[in-house]
Amino acid sequence: MNESQNTIPHLFRCPISLDLLEDPVTLCTGQTYDRSNIEKWLAAGNLTCPVTMQKLHDLSIVPNHTLRHLIDQWLQLSPQSDPGNSATIDSLASMKHTLESHDSSLENKLQVLEKISLLSDEYCSFKKSCFLQLDFLPLLLELVFGTHESKNHMNFIELALCCILKLLPLGSLEPLNMIKDESKLATFLQLFENGTSSVKTSLCHLIESSSSSSQTEELCAILGNSHKLVHEIVQVINQNCEVSEYAIKGILALCSLQYNKESLVRGGAIDGLIKYISSYSQRRNLAPQAIRIVEKLVELESAREALVNHPEGIKTLVNMVFMVSDQECSESAVEVLLFVCDDFGHAREEAIEAGVLTRLLLLLQSQCSATTKSKARMLLKLLRSKWSEEPKQG
Repeated sequence: MNESQNTIPHLFRCPISLDLLEDPVTLCTGQTYDRSNIEKWLAAGNLTCPVTMQKLHDLSIVPNHTLRHLIDQWLQLSPQSDPGNSATIDSLASMKHTLESHDSSLENKLQVLEKISLLSDEYCSFKKSCFLQLDFLPLLLELVFGTHESKNHMNFIELALCCILKLLPLGSLEPLNMIKDESKLATFLQLFENGTSSVKTSLCHLIESSSSSSQTEELCAILGNSHKLVHEIVQVINQNCEVSEYAIKGILALCSLQYNKESLVRGGAIDGLIKYISSYSQRRNLAPQAIRIVEKLVELESAREALVNHPEGIKTLVNMVFMVSDQECSESAVEVLLFVCDDFGHAREEAIEAGVLTRLLLLLQSQCSATTKSKARMLLKLLRSKWSEEPKQG
């Protein structure tokens, strides 16, 4: 063989000719060959797979587009200039085999996951694309949410989810749609309920990812309308734990779909968020996001009712009206109060008793944005007009 032939990764060679695959096709046994070579084999009357010698119950051959694409990329990058590309591909193929094999020990699989986590940070763009072209992402998702025995080991789950999150930004999010399957969704919910803090954090990131693409909009809707998942996310928020930050982001992601909002309200999101916002001093970075969610939800009548019926709901929002360091909080709080005070007389009374007038006047004298000042004036006008009307109604 010449130098060029020696650089061909094992994965790219036809098992029959040992030459570079030009038109890779796959048999029912899962083995891939060059089309011309396997067609000659079958035409000669052979009814077995050349590599495994298994009898072929189905003689059809299927084009392997994934491998074809990877070979094309490899050829374009001139493997002679970087022989390490060939070694990388063979190494990744070996790691994938370890993860897929039922004979591999849990220890070996954990070692492979640790390697994937490290390599996905270190690799160049071509080598990172190898992870996707070799279908690592669907494999890892299957290992976490499918029926594989490794999913019962929490260390494996934590590492696999970490690898999934590193691979997601590299390509299409379409593989996430396998979670829509009833059994895999059940596993997702079970892990959110019983998983470690690391697992719950990773699952919140997956929820965020599902809301970021039209490819996974249906998955986002399924997650958002799962009563069990919404309940668990609200519980995480109420627990005042390290995962609460990611749960807030998860709920904000679910809010991106209008038809998720009613489900979130029914699941107690308003109560959980009010409790969360009330401890603002402990979570300065997250209060704006939490109030933004409330602002999105109060478009619904059910959310406004839940807010005004919460013992600390109106008071908590009034306390957020004048926040010198958080203009986003101030603007969102004013916007929410505009919604509820327009609908509920007792909400106006509670807001005034809680000192909203003073806070609004301070807000108007601050360096806040013109939009925030405009909303503050609208709320002052609303409170003044409603307040003057109420005695006449009596």
